[in-house]
Amino acid sequence: MPYTPILATLGYVISADGQKTLLIHRNTRADDHHLGKYNGLGGKLEPDEDIVAGMKREIREEAGIECEAVELSGTISWPGFGKHGEDWFGFIFKITRYSGTPLTENPEGTLAWVPIDQVLDLPLWAGDRYFLPLVFSDDPRQFHGVMPYENGQPVGWSVSMI
Repeated sequence: MPYTPILATLGYVISADGQKTLLIHRNTRADDHHLGKYNGLGGKLEPDEDIVAGMKREIREEAGIECEAVELSGTISWPGFGKHGEDWFGFIFKITRYSGTPLTENPEGTLAWVPIDQVLDLPLWAGDRYFLPLVFSDDPRQFHGVMPYENGQPVGWSVSMI
């Protein structure tokens, strides 16, 4: 059976001093699959856009800023991650330069600048703890991982670095 995941972006806006990242606390919609969790910004790719255009659009929609420098940190295949067991494939970015002033909230939740060294202390998806250290690492290599999910929890993690 062919693998036909939902394609998505996930971006971490980095502060000018490199010490903080902009996260969303998903705390507004009771039906939100991510309710209560902190996450990067992003979402599903539209049929008419490339992955970088999709990342820039999501950052504009969710944070009200324009991306000026976008770096691909890596990719993750999340079989079974969706609310109803859908497969997802995410392109994970760092936004290292932007223009504008970020919003403080949007319809999905509250936006907050969080010190990078405190991100893992927040309520996150359990799987985020595996790949976020790679996103914020000084290692210039990209990571490409597979993280199967069952019942809302990761059941494995394998990663290649290039």
